[in-house]
Amino acid sequence: MANQQHRSSIAMDRELFRTVRQAALNHARLLYHRLVSRLPHLLAVTFLVAAAQLVPMPPSPSAPLPPVGALLREAAARARADAGLVAAALAGVAACACVCAYAYAASRPRPVYLVDLAAYRPGPAHRATRAESIRHFAQAGRFTDDSVAFQTRMLERAGVGDATHFPASILGVPVDMSLRAAREESEAVVFGVVDDLLRTTGVRAADVGVVIVNSSLFSPTPSFTSLLVNRYGLRHDVVTHNLSGMGCSAGIIAIDLAKHLLQVHPDTYALVVSTENITLNAYLGNHRPMLVTNTLFRMGGAAVLLSNRAADRGRAKYRLVHTVRTHRGGASDESYACVTQEEDGEGNVGVSLSKNLMSVAGDALRSNITTLGPLVLPLSEQLRFLAAALLRRVAGGKAKVKPYVPDFKLALEHFCIHAGGRGVLDELERSLGLSAWHMEPSRMTLYRFGNTSSSSLWYELAYCEAKGRIKKGDRVWQIAFGSGFKCNSAVWKALRTVDDAGRETNNPWADDIHDLPVHVPKVSPFASSDQQAASTNGQHA
Repeated sequence: MANQQHRSSIAMDRELFRTVRQAALNHARLLYHRLVSRLPHLLAVTFLVAAAQLVPMPPSPSAPLPPVGALLREAAARARADAGLVAAALAGVAACACVCAYAYAASRPRPVYLVDLAAYRPGPAHRATRAESIRHFAQAGRFTDDSVAFQTRMLERAGVGDATHFPASILGVPVDMSLRAAREESEAVVFGVVDDLLRTTGVRAADVGVVIVNSSLFSPTPSFTSLLVNRYGLRHDVVTHNLSGMGCSAGIIAIDLAKHLLQVHPDTYALVVSTENITLNAYLGNHRPMLVTNTLFRMGGAAVLLSNRAADRGRAKYRLVHTVRTHRGGASDESYACVTQEEDGEGNVGVSLSKNLMSVAGDALRSNITTLGPLVLPLSEQLRFLAAALLRRVAGGKAKVKPYVPDFKLALEHFCIHAGGRGVLDELERSLGLSAWHMEPSRMTLYRFGNTSSSSLWYELAYCEAKGRIKKGDRVWQIAFGSGFKCNSAVWKALRTVDDAGRETNNPWADDIHDLPVHVPKVSPFASSDQQAASTNGQHA
């Protein structure tokens, strides 16, 4: 108990120190940029003061005015006498200006623009109702009756609708979990979104200088990035990175990596693709912690085109403002192992979700907003958060002081929270004090497309665009959670009003947006396919 209290005290000290440090750095950075922005005024004043030294003092009002020639000779004499001093002063001012200008230019990062995005919408052949998906799993797996009943109960409470998508390999009987089928699924998704994105933006493949693909559970050889280089004939010096094993938050990790690469590779585009493979990751055993993924994960993917070219600012949709990455793997073994891919007792591979997932996610979120808060929140909210942290530290274990959660609605207009499941969305809605309107993009994404892993954030942003919600100057907060355990954030600022409703675009919501949102009850029972067939036959009889 004593050791646990000591560790808790150390954690609180670190959180408080991190909060104070981030707030101090944020305000120091703001003061620095304000100082540099006023540098021309300071230099002008300095120059006028130096020039004033060359002008003789005017005579007293009672004294007769000297001739103009005498004044000019006196000014010239003073200039010759003080020439060295004035030259040194002006040289110092010039050197200071050069140093400040260089420091400002060097410290100011290149802006990163989001030109456009594309999210994959599978065809009607991939669509399956909840009853159909349960029937397929029951026929294809070695599930007991209890496992089938458990998955049915989970689907009734998951917030997933009856029009989500599976790859053809899962919908067939028997299920085809071969490497060939997995490649076919991934190629259909990746090529589909990249084709749409390049066609919509008009960017040539040869102009792409950075390619990043993230897929957590399927990492073939050659890699996904090599697949894209070969398919689109990308140039030989393209910078490629293939990310795997990072879970549903890997999309933000890919954006953060692209941001850093665009600081050192000028005047280029970065193509970021986020996907996941369902074919090789369906679970066909009876271990309950692994059965949950069958009810949530669905086929999907997204591609995003980023740019650091000044010429793209006029047509880009968003500018990347902040990325914040939080990794809690070192905090405890519980955090590290709450989402793991492993084998069950019979050798069936699946992803196991710990019962402590919500608690671990809450800790990761608190760590993330501790860093993000000072970057985006108004000063009043920062002071409240800091005061609450100090009060908790002073009170220690003597009094229960709830951690203060800042009101992020004061700084951000739109929230894209990873559609990991109904429980995750409910908890974040409560913790962050969000309204049903703020949660609508995430809930409708879960309902219409299911959990598409790291790409779900882009379906949510596309929903906001299709609804005409994005106005010029609005800020969007994307939040994602992933194995390890990680919580990652990205903040975007809209450079123009975006309204994709009713237009021929690559928006995945184009056919459904006018019918949404719909009410999704906490429990939504459904009849099995056999029950539906029996009911239909009875009606016909």
